[in-house]
Amino acid sequence: GLVALEHVFWWGAIGSILAFIPYFPRSKHIHLMVSAFKLTFRAEKPGVLDPIDFEDESAESFGVARLEDFSWPRLIDPYACIMCNRCADVCPANVTGKALNPAALIINERYEFNDILPAFAAGEASPRPLMDFALEADALWSCTTCMACVEVCPVGNEQMLHLVDIRRERVLMEGDFPAELQNAFRGMERAGNPWGISQDKRMDWAEGLDFKVPTTADNPHPEVLYWVGCAASYDPRAQKIARSMAEILNAAGVDWAVLGTREKCTGDSARRAGNEYLFFQLATENVATLNEVAPKKIVTTCPHCMHTIGNEYPQFGGEYEVVHHSAFIEQLLAEGRLDVKPFDAGAKATFHDPCYLGRHNGQYEAPRDVVGALGFVVEDPGRNRENAFCCGAGGAMFWKEEAPGAERIPENRYRELVGTGAEVIATACPFCTQMFETEAANAEGGPEVRDLAELVAEELRKKRAYLGSSRPALG
Repeated sequence: GLVALEHVFWWGAIGSILAFIPYFPRSKHIHLMVSAFKLTFRAEKPGVLDPIDFEDESAESFGVARLEDFSWPRLIDPYACIMCNRCADVCPANVTGKALNPAALIINERYEFNDILPAFAAGEASPRPLMDFALEADALWSCTTCMACVEVCPVGNEQMLHLVDIRRERVLMEGDFPAELQNAFRGMERAGNPWGISQDKRMDWAEGLDFKVPTTADNPHPEVLYWVGCAASYDPRAQKIARSMAEILNAAGVDWAVLGTREKCTGDSARRAGNEYLFFQLATENVATLNEVAPKKIVTTCPHCMHTIGNEYPQFGGEYEVVHHSAFIEQLLAEGRLDVKPFDAGAKATFHDPCYLGRHNGQYEAPRDVVGALGFVVEDPGRNRENAFCCGAGGAMFWKEEAPGAERIPENRYRELVGTGAEVIATACPFCTQMFETEAANAEGGPEVRDLAELVAEELRKKRAYLGSSRPALG
């Protein structure tokens, strides 16, 4: 009996393995082999987009229309996927009821691969474009490029890059994109900024300051170049951030300057929306200007500008040290160059992690340290740091309305921030600030929404006012 059972179980084990072999490659279990390969070759910074070679005369199209157009890392993503749906659970578009489901995109690609694999492996073109089976237009244009899907994926898949590649094909080859983005594209093409306001007005944010804002014409090779960015140059709300940053730089005795009218949009919105050629034009022009100025350090108040200049301009010959203003202010405080003694210590503040500062660049503590140094008690929302929820402005979504009939992404996030009971919502991105101020205006009676630079500058003004009022009378 024992011998019989030994044979039964031995052949049963071997038989189950043999039966599993043909099933294995066509099931999700193939991820056991593919995911290790995927993780090994995962990009150091997955949010950095690869450029398109527009000088390649052999290229018949740009972007991705069919499966074979993907680069090889994208082709193995479907087979690395374990169908856990973690990416769908954290995607701000999916959470708020939009059509986008990043897990479904990858899984649909795998099902298509399974159907056409022999012919595909033999070199035949795939029979259907991605837009026919992988996702629909509303889903494609709901992505905020927040990279939450990439961050949470246990096997290193990069769902966001699939969407951007498809957007590139839609914009560059088909001219098929939301009409709302046309104004932003036209503004960047003609005026060097998505607002479409004349380049001559780029320094209007500095009007009325009680000091002169130096430009590189006055200081050709500054120690610090403050990259103002389009939002802080043209948006009335964001201009307050630029004015506050200028006050801070002066108070700390920093040798600084701005490009003035020579500064143009970094092209972040164009690139994330798929208009890679427009990004290429803006990037090459900005790199030529920056290489001429040769700043020792670039400081930005916009994480999108920081990410693009610091991580993507090297693709075009621009290697620079780029620092976000939260880290720079933290450094100034640590060096004792900013004497900020809290006047109203003990108030509660919550900090919203901008996606392009946090997940894209891994900077979480510096802004919190600055808020804490101002005397605030920092109360984090439930979703914070690498798990933070998007404000809804990234991926060029700032320039278009969200799909009707679903909750707005900033509404979802603002409700969570208000739920902390904080008196101040601290931000470190002009787009986040604008999104939440819009929600605050609709809600009425909510907490103040302030950028870090505004909070620091306000304390500096309080100190100046205090010293002025306490100065002894002369005579």
